[in-house]
Amino acid sequence: MKLTFLFLFTFASFSLSAQETLEDLLQKYNTKNVAYISVQELAMPKTQAIILDAREFNEYQVSHLKNAIPVGYNEFDLQETTLQLNNKQQLIVVYCSLGIRSENIAKKLTKAGYTNVLNLYGGIFEWKNNGFEVYDSTETLTEKIHTFSPEWSKWLTSGEKVFN
Repeated sequence: MKLTFLFLFTFASFSLSAQETLEDLLQKYNTKNVAYISVQELAMPKTQAIILDAREFNEYQVSHLKNAIPVGYNEFDLQETTLQLNNKQQLIVVYCSLGIRSENIAKKLTKAGYTNVLNLYGGIFEWKNNGFEVYDSTETLTEKIHTFSPEWSKWLTSGEKVFN
C-alpha cells in the first residue's frame, strides 16, 4: 500500500511539473514589477517602440527581432545602453528568450528614469511560436532560434532550435 501511494505521489508530482505553463514559469521567476506587452501587440504596425535584446550576443547573432538593439545580460552596461535612448518617455520593449532576463534589464532602465518600459511576454520564443519573423546576424530571415539551453528549448514550438 505504501509503495503504491509513493509511486502515485511521485508520478503525480512529475506530471504536474511537466505540465508547467509559460505563465507558471514567469510567475516563478519574475516579480511583475515591469508590465508585459504581448507579441501580438508589439507586432501591430502602430506600435512604435525601441526594442532591446537582453540575451547574450551569440544568441542575438543566431536570431533577433527586426531592428532590435543587442544590450546583453551578463555584460549589460546601463550607461552605454542609455546613450542609444534619447527620450525617457519613449516606448521601450525589452525581450530575451522567455521574459526572465528581460525583466531584470527593464527594471534597471526603470530605475534609471525610463517611464515607458515593457517586457515582451514569452520573449523571442513566443514571438516565433506565433509565426512572427526573426533575422540572423546578416539581417536575413531565419528559422533558427537560440534556445539558451536544452532545458529551455521545450518552450520553443516553432522554428529550428539552436543551443551552442
